[in-house]
Amino acid sequence: RRLEAARLLRQGRLSQAEIARQLGASRASVSRWAATLAQDGQRGLEARPIPGRSPRLDEKAWVRLGRLLDRGAMAAGFATERWTLKRIAALIECEFGVRYHPRYLERPLRAHGFSVQRPATRARERDELVIAVWPKRDWIALKKSRSGRSARSSSGTRPATASGRGQVRPGPGVG
Repeated sequence: RRLEAARLLRQGRLSQAEIARQLGASRASVSRWAATLAQDGQRGLEARPIPGRSPRLDEKAWVRLGRLLDRGAMAAGFATERWTLKRIAALIECEFGVRYHPRYLERPLRAHGFSVQRPATRARERDELVIAVWPKRDWIALKKSRSGRSARSSSGTRPATASGRGQVRPGPGVG
């Protein structure tokens, strides 16, 4: 819009207010662009680089990092195959000479298409075979209802009687 405004201002056919209306900009912006055009020429209105620190790793480095991560943690010299942010930070520092703090590495990883996986915590005593058999063997036995008896409420109350009152049954261990 700035460059289009510069073209229209140089033609001199339209007022700043008409240019603002035509480009969908504020009158103050067009006035500021006109002053910049008069002082610095068209170069003053060209896009400027975005301020801020440049990225530490370029796109080629991120692609290379992806290949290194795909090879596995043991191939990178670690004792196990588990990638942690600390290990990835160490790999980046070793391979690229760029230092990332592990705590702040998650965001750039996600921005470049990597997903952070959090391991599920499981008991060491967990027995997968017993877990696989349980639904077939035990759940069927538990699911069968008692024959001849009506299901009772889990609160320990009886259904309401004709008088409208239910009677509370004492729970286990109450004597």
